Amino acid sequence: MTHLAKAARRYQRLEEFQPGERGRPRWVVLVWQIVQATLFSGLPHAPNVWRRGLLRCFGASIGQDVVLRPSLRVHFPWRLSIGDRSWIGDEVRLYSLGEIHIGSDTVISQRSHLCAGSHDYRDPRFPTLLPPIIIGNEVWLAAEVFVAPGLRIGDGAVVGARSAVFTDLEGGLIYRGAPAKAIGPRQPATD
Repeated sequence: MTHLAKAARRYQRLEEFQPGERGRPRWVVLVWQIVQATLFSGLPHAPNVWRRGLLRCFGASIGQDVVLRPSLRVHFPWRLSIGDRSWIGDEVRLYSLGEIHIGSDTVISQRSHLCAGSHDYRDPRFPTLLPPIIIGNEVWLAAEVFVAPGLRIGDGAVVGARSAVFTDLEGGLIYRGAPAKAIGPRQPATD
C-alpha cells in the first residue's frame, strides 16, 4: 500500500459523533460548571459542609463527614456517590461521564484521576462509552493515581503514587506501577 493510499484511510469520522447522554439538561450542566468554578472552589479548605451540600444539590450521594478539597473537579455530580468519612484530595478529577462510586473511609489523594468515560475506537462514529468505576471501602489511592473506565478496586486496597490502574484490583493488597501490580498484602489495623 502506498503512502497516499494509507493517507486516504479513515479510522474516525467525528462529523458523525453524537455526544453521550449527560443525564441532565444542558442548562443544568452549565449551572453546575459555574457553581463549581465559583462557590465550590472559591472557598478555603474548612467548609466541607458547604461543598458536600452543593454536590448534593446537584444529585450526588455524599455520606457523612466527607472531606472535599476546594480544587476537586467533578464532571457530572449526579453520577457520583461517596461513602461516609472519605477524603477527596486537592486537584482530584472525578471524570464522571459514567457513574463513580467511592466507598466509606476511602482516601483519593491529590491529583488522582478517576476516568469513567471513554470511546469505542472500533466504531468510526467514536461513540461515548460510560463504564462505571467502583472503589471499595477503606481504599487508599495515593497521589496521582489514574483509574481507567469500568474498573473495580476491592475493599482495603492501597495503590501507590503515580500508579495506573487498568484492571480490577483485589481488596486487601498493596499495588504499585503502571500498570499497577500487587506487591504484597496490606496488614489490617491492630487496635
